[in-house]
Amino acid sequence: MLLERGIDVSYETIRRWTAKFGPQIARNLRRRQARPGDVWHLDEVVVKISGRKFWLWRAVDQHGVVLEEIVQSKRDKRAAKRVLRRLIKCYGLPKRIVTDKLRAYGAAKREVAPGLDHWSHKDLNNRAENSHLPFRKRERAMQSFRSPGGLQRFGSIHSATEIVLPFHPDAAPP
Repeated sequence: MLLERGIDVSYETIRRWTAKFGPQIARNLRRRQARPGDVWHLDEVVVKISGRKFWLWRAVDQHGVVLEEIVQSKRDKRAAKRVLRRLIKCYGLPKRIVTDKLRAYGAAKREVAPGLDHWSHKDLNNRAENSHLPFRKRERAMQSFRSPGGLQRFGSIHSATEIVLPFHPDAAPP
């Protein structure tokens, strides 16, 4: 659109605009989102950065809306506690959390929210597993990430700008 108007913009300019304005756009989009559902699906996916493993922890509600993405270097109880605390601080207690068979979730839940209903089964967590697909597609296009901070920035902006699934009951029609 800019080129049609005689303005030549390089890809580096677009990257700088994204770095500068992306977080503000993501905050505005999150503020306008409908209230999240009360069933949360939690999952983690490994991302390699310069040969080191990092874990992208993701929480999705039952409607497919991404609630939070956190990059951490470990996949243990402490990391799961951090994710749960941040989610509860932002959104309050859910009715239920659904996770895969990673035992760190159960240990973290017992410490953070002991009365919370927790379903742990490999086939119940497809909502969270499927939410990684757009991220993975974009990661391949970008040819990986250079730093954990860059991954965290990209993840938080990308999850806020993902299209809300059409079956979300509170979503406005496209």
